[in-house]
Amino acid sequence: MEMSRILTGASILITLTLLVSSVSAHNITKILAEHPDFSTFNHYLTETHLAQEINSRQTITVCAVDNAGMSELLSKHLSLFALKNVLSFHILLDYFGAKKLHQITDGTALAATMFQATGSATGSSGFVNITDYKGGKVRLGAEDNDGTLSSEYVKSVKEIPYNISVIQISKILSSPEAEAPTPGPAQVNLTELMSKQGCKVFADLLVSSGAYATFQENADGGLTVFCPLDDPMKAFQPKYDNLTDDGKVALLSYHALPTYNSMQMLKQNNGIVNTLATDGGKTYQFTVQNDGESVTLKTKTVTAKITGKLIDEMPLAIYTISKVLLPKELFKKALAPTPAPAPAPGKAADSPKKAKGDKDEDLAPEPMSPDGEPADLEADDNGSIRSSGGRWVSVVLGVWLAAYLLV
Repeated sequence: MEMSRILTGASILITLTLLVSSVSAHNITKILAEHPDFSTFNHYLTETHLAQEINSRQTITVCAVDNAGMSELLSKHLSLFALKNVLSFHILLDYFGAKKLHQITDGTALAATMFQATGSATGSSGFVNITDYKGGKVRLGAEDNDGTLSSEYVKSVKEIPYNISVIQISKILSSPEAEAPTPGPAQVNLTELMSKQGCKVFADLLVSSGAYATFQENADGGLTVFCPLDDPMKAFQPKYDNLTDDGKVALLSYHALPTYNSMQMLKQNNGIVNTLATDGGKTYQFTVQNDGESVTLKTKTVTAKITGKLIDEMPLAIYTISKVLLPKELFKKALAPTPAPAPAPGKAADSPKKAKGDKDEDLAPEPMSPDGEPADLEADDNGSIRSSGGRWVSVVLGVWLAAYLLV
């Protein structure tokens, strides 16, 4: 009986460990930062915004090259967009740890890459051939490269089964199609694009407030804009007019992130995000959440839904949203619920009644931590968001397990 209890407890502990590990996200920038030999590779993953895409995926292998290998690639003087294609060819959409590389079925495997997933690759040009040779050597090369496998597996850098594997390969994988000249996106007139697609009021306010300059400055390095449609923007206009000049700029800047985020990245990177209005002690943050294919932006006073896409081409993404985002820094009064009258002696207070059209979230404000952020989210040193739900699962199940074993 006692042995059965111990075995059952051990089973629960294993389940708990797996559950906790499943909520921990990887961070490719942090992983490579521990290895100075990959500093150039790491730098260009950030410059091309591939680091964000890597972090947003659950099962992936990064084939890293050292600084010498990157120097050879940089000597070709490719554009940043062509460089992104080449590096995305080094990101395999499957998990290949050291053990799996040496146990490939029939000795050869074809792995799809992030370059293939972009749709820019034709035929099989976005696939990498991985072949396990006798003697323990594993070689890699582009599938469309006449069978030439020019690079060799060197070592495993980091493995988090079966989430991410970072391996070192001897040299850059040669891919003529990935290295082909790739033009950058044409210079986009943000306000013109918004005006033509249902966001004219927001676009006009960007210009009249002076906030447009900040948007334009960030467009080349990475920018995501959430543009309220004209109807909700018109309804909000009276409140906007009552703001100070600085408040107007802050509110408009609150509708943009200083990084590029594809729709896929928004769906997979849920959590608190900084905005163009974020500055020092002024947080101006909101929470990105998704429910299946639907993505919402949640402040302390309103929840807006992404309703459409105007453009999504690295480094710029512009989406339409259903409501104006209201930062708590400008609309604190809206956060304070009206005090209910004290109940008569001996009589319990009635629960607030929901009026027709009211939502549950309007009656029950979201619990907040002392710093005003949702209590179940926290940021790591790199600004990545992780859920602390796994920690609470550990505490609760750990206590239960201890009680179980002591009975």
